[in-house]
Amino acid sequence: MIVGVPKETYPGEQRVALVPAVIPNLLKAGLEVVVETGAGAAAAHRDEDYVSKGARLVPTRADVFRTADVITQVLGVGSNDMTGDADLPLLRPGQNLIAFLRPFGHIETLQKLAATGVTSYAIELMPRTTRAQSMDALSSMATICGYKAVVLAADTLPRIFPMLTTAAGTITPARVFIIGAGVAGLQAIATARRLGGVASAYDLRPVAKEQVQSLGGRFIELPIEATDAQDSRGYARAQDETFYQRQRELLGRVVAESDVVITAAVVPGAKSPVLVTREMVATMAPGSVIVDLAAERGGNCELTREGEIVVEHGVTIHGTINLASTVPYHASQMYAKNVSAFLIHLLKDGALRVNVDDPIIGETLLTRGGDVVHPRVREFSSLPPLAGSRSA
Repeated sequence: MIVGVPKETYPGEQRVALVPAVIPNLLKAGLEVVVETGAGAAAAHRDEDYVSKGARLVPTRADVFRTADVITQVLGVGSNDMTGDADLPLLRPGQNLIAFLRPFGHIETLQKLAATGVTSYAIELMPRTTRAQSMDALSSMATICGYKAVVLAADTLPRIFPMLTTAAGTITPARVFIIGAGVAGLQAIATARRLGGVASAYDLRPVAKEQVQSLGGRFIELPIEATDAQDSRGYARAQDETFYQRQRELLGRVVAESDVVITAAVVPGAKSPVLVTREMVATMAPGSVIVDLAAERGGNCELTREGEIVVEHGVTIHGTINLASTVPYHASQMYAKNVSAFLIHLLKDGALRVNVDDPIIGETLLTRGGDVVHPRVREFSSLPPLAGSRSA
């Protein structure tokens, strides 16, 4: 089996699907690896480093797709909504694709992908279980985003984060409020604390309280209770508008008192809830900063503009997307370890097995045999259930 690593084509994308450090493990598992020339350059991984670890370089993207049995990408068709369709003619029946594929995006794009005959695995559908932890790329990228959100805020804020006692007086620490204490939010708390800020956080899931406090953050408790706050996979569930309206009223005071607000409340497959209104932004002190990690899904702040930085009421609002790509070296390193672990998990007797009775394989398998086969994706896209089983 040959694994291919093409250069990422999404504008501004700097990550690479596999880094030189993971190549030896793949070779040991019986796989070969081909890499497009320059694929890792933007992430500070040189061609010669790939070769020294046992990979083979090929000059063009078409060569990678023609040679490889398995294509590994960061942003594949669907997730790459700018240039991803250009890969469709390069894919072929029987080939395998592992990437972020945005399964709850446009069903028409997924159907085009399925029509190529490729067997694709959406890495963002990886279950959050102990067994799958080493393959959880979504959590890896969320970790990077949570860290970078705080660094971005610190660079923008016209004051310093830590408390300082100086000859010129005492400087009070920055107050950082994180809304959404998932993987990204927890990393934001940890990073804000490392920089000397005072961190507070809110999450509608009661289980998050202990996690926030373990990192030295203050958990904000509101006198409202969510209905079925999280699903069986540990993700937050969407609530009704009445809940969000009451939530906004109660969060308003904390937002007004904060120097930095980082929002990371994302519901898989749904538009992000608006948690910070324009009225709430107007109550913040001039120079305050909001970093909206949910910008790509509509934003948790009413004034967020996807992919832009705007200033409203003297508050800077970052709607930057694809934040993990701005830390490409370690983002690629983490992603590559996740993908290589998944690849080795898929292998059996030198070939990739498609056994949907395995929760890891069954949950990530998106297209196969010319159709979109993932049950939850089909239901979300209003497609009828497929007859029979997907097992093989």
